[in-house]
Amino acid sequence: MTKVSSQRPRRLLTIAHSYAVALNRRLAHELARVGAGRWEVTAVAPQFFHGDLRPVPLEEFPGELCRLEAVPVHFSQRIHLMLYGRRLRELMRGSEWDIVHCWEEPFILAGGQVARWTPVGAALVYATFQNNRKQYPPPFNWIEQRAMKRAAGWIAFGRTIEEALSPQALYAGRPHAVIPLGVDLEKFQPDEDAGRRVRQQLGWTEKRAPVIGFLGRFIEDKGLELLMRVLDRLPVGWRGLFVGSGPMEKDLREWGTRHGESVRVLTGIKHDEVPAYLNTMDVLCAPSQTMPNWREQLGRMLIEAFASGVPVVASDSGEIPFVVADAGIILGEKDETSWTRTLTELLADEARRAELSARGLERARATYAWPLIARRHLDFFEELLEGRKNSAR
Repeated sequence: MTKVSSQRPRRLLTIAHSYAVALNRRLAHELARVGAGRWEVTAVAPQFFHGDLRPVPLEEFPGELCRLEAVPVHFSQRIHLMLYGRRLRELMRGSEWDIVHCWEEPFILAGGQVARWTPVGAALVYATFQNNRKQYPPPFNWIEQRAMKRAAGWIAFGRTIEEALSPQALYAGRPHAVIPLGVDLEKFQPDEDAGRRVRQQLGWTEKRAPVIGFLGRFIEDKGLELLMRVLDRLPVGWRGLFVGSGPMEKDLREWGTRHGESVRVLTGIKHDEVPAYLNTMDVLCAPSQTMPNWREQLGRMLIEAFASGVPVVASDSGEIPFVVADAGIILGEKDETSWTRTLTELLADEARRAELSARGLERARATYAWPLIARRHLDFFEELLEGRKNSAR
């Protein structure tokens, strides 16, 4: 006769303003799927959030396996000042949570709220993108101090984050793991038909020249000025597709008019529409530029391009070399000559593009697939709980 365990499933509460976007909740969904029978997962998402690229009302995720709680948030136009409403406090204190996973920075007001409201018996884990060593002004430094003193551990979304935070007193000695974001391989995959439809919508009915793409915020940090100068210098035919939004949109459109029908600048594209536009590209460029107070923290467009079979050419800013590894081409972020030469050669070499496409697909599947990322999260949470149990003996 099989003995049935009476131990209840462990309860995980995962909180993130980014969960307003359905594709971002793939982490919570996979945590519930991979942890089925052992973990009960509840995700907390804003009812409405002012995003970087567009306003985001809470999006539906058909077939979602985690329990979803929609809560009000306030002041979401400025993420440092964003606050969760009282509903989150009620949720946190209304159940016996084992892990509270906070995908908010520990120095922002919302991160401080989560630390204050986390029940005594729960292990609090922060997930962070901060890969620069910073001294925050009051009250943010006080918030970070209180939050990290309460935290049982932390997750770095990349190697440069671990390198920046591990030496700091608030983080040193606390259990941590380096776990990147994942990519939805069901949504992001090679799809020639989708790419063909987009080209038709753009009026590019004849594939006369390869498409060089950019995906992300239209800001100086993302290297748009360098990319425009490099494209001006290319001696071979090309088309440019820029998908995103931001303060450089006007500059980008004015530059694009000089190239007529060869350049398209698209804004207002939802995340679940991005795969079709990636499949329109023959090369994705990510020329991020290191700034005095910022360097690239991940570059989600890189792993989405990998999963879509799009060759990647990227700068060496911040986390990018660790994300790309040998699955793409890394160039100096200021080296316009290398960017010009590399794109010229790559546009003329279809076999090389096919090789990079295959490498990217393999890296997406072996490293960034959400089920793998979810498993690594749950393994870390298990280690934390086991360590707390042993220290209590």
